[in-house]
Amino acid sequence: MFIHEMTEIECREALRDADVARLACSNNNQPYIVPISFVLDREYIYSFATDGQKIEWMRANPSVCIEVDRRDAYDRWHSVIVFGHYEELPDLLEFEAARSHAYSLLSESVTWWEPAAVGVSHRDSAHSMVPIVYRIRIEHMTGHRASPDTVQLEKPHPHHWWSRS
Repeated sequence: MFIHEMTEIECREALRDADVARLACSNNNQPYIVPISFVLDREYIYSFATDGQKIEWMRANPSVCIEVDRRDAYDRWHSVIVFGHYEELPDLLEFEAARSHAYSLLSESVTWWEPAAVGVSHRDSAHSMVPIVYRIRIEHMTGHRASPDTVQLEKPHPHHWWSRS
């Protein structure tokens, strides 16, 4: 297997093809990671949530990471990490154009609203159903992909730890 560094174009293609991403944030030296639905558009990743831990933590510390991956086989996979900055798009006149753009992109995915709304309905405490639209300003990204080794190596002994059955 060969591991290759992905170009920015390849990273963006992987982001566009992904169904779900993992959003990592931290607060008081405690990491937190959650799956999110998202849309990539130029220098931003757009998403939405209802008020909760990830929103509170991103407000406190706007430095975040987004990760997507795909594995087709043990020797065919890719992983992309986006380093970025959380930007909330509140329902204020100054953010109207950005919110409208975000809604138009997010609404192209039929169930874009479900993860946040469903999570709220199963919580014990009172929780706001008001959507919080946000974007992650992409600062930089990195990605790696694996491809099969085209050279046939000697088949490992079946009792070796690295052999695959």
